[in-house]
Amino acid sequence: MSTIQPKAVPAPALSVLFSREEIQERVTQIGQQIDADYKGQSVVLVGVLKGAAIFLADLARSISVECTFDFVAVSSYGKGLNSSGAVKLIKDLDQSVEGRNVIVVEDILDTGITLGFLHQMFARHRPKSLRIAALLDKPSRRIQKISADYVGFSIPNQFVVGYGMDYAERFRNLPEICIMPPDFPE
Repeated sequence: MSTIQPKAVPAPALSVLFSREEIQERVTQIGQQIDADYKGQSVVLVGVLKGAAIFLADLARSISVECTFDFVAVSSYGKGLNSSGAVKLIKDLDQSVEGRNVIVVEDILDTGITLGFLHQMFARHRPKSLRIAALLDKPSRRIQKISADYVGFSIPNQFVVGYGMDYAERFRNLPEICIMPPDFPE
């Protein structure tokens, strides 16, 4: 039986911001923090598609408390480097979260517009608790006042790809988080 080996080298012209080892170590630490916060309870991890799918999968495997997951899809980014500023719900939850511990799992907390929208939407479902886990936080870009309860890394205002995050649907499969140069060809 052969083992599939992920790419070890990022795409040309991309520099690595966080290695797969650094990411895994931090995700494990977040999982341990969630275990401590929810000892003896269960949680629903709600992944924000598509970017948070890989983070959610690794995070779920790092959590020992009982957990299930669901997904939502929203649109706020176009195909380039800038946000459109408007949030549109594309896919809602498949299960009720009323009375349950909910952790919204997002790839990056940037302007706060998307997570602000989702936080308000989920709060209307009356969960027992509602927290946010963001792999990356870009506080310098915040427009809407919101913060994550669990943060992997705080980063400067740079466009990043890999580990689920994309540029026009490209580079999601990179195992590292890489910096996208502003002059990257279309």
